[in-house]
Amino acid sequence: MTSIILRTATRYMFPPLLVFSVYVLMRGHNYPGGGFVGGLFAGSAFVLHALAYDVASARRLLRLDPRDIATGGLAIALLSGLPGLLDGGAFMHGIWWDLHLPGFELHLGTPMIFDIGVYFAVFGVLLALVFALGEEG
Repeated sequence: MTSIILRTATRYMFPPLLVFSVYVLMRGHNYPGGGFVGGLFAGSAFVLHALAYDVASARRLLRLDPRDIATGGLAIALLSGLPGLLDGGAFMHGIWWDLHLPGFELHLGTPMIFDIGVYFAVFGVLLALVFALGEEG
């Protein structure tokens, strides 16, 4: 049985941890941070939930198998290298696109897509390990 204080703190900390993980991910391709650290922050939100309640509750909240998330992240990271090949460069050669949308411009590149893949891979692997360890006991 966990404390009411931990459960209450988890309810308030869960959303900010997820938002901060996305902030670290988006900031990371230009500054320290990125997919790895962002994935750790996102995973820590679910780990905190598993500690406050139980692993089954955290799995229900996640709704997806962490191994599927990790596999999808690896696929995204690997596929981010293809535009460089298709452009005549090397695998993982950085390519950038400027998308002109109503009201703003979006500068998107393959390094950001790679970081998103790393984010999901780290997130999935962390949760697969923690959930497996939590279900052992």
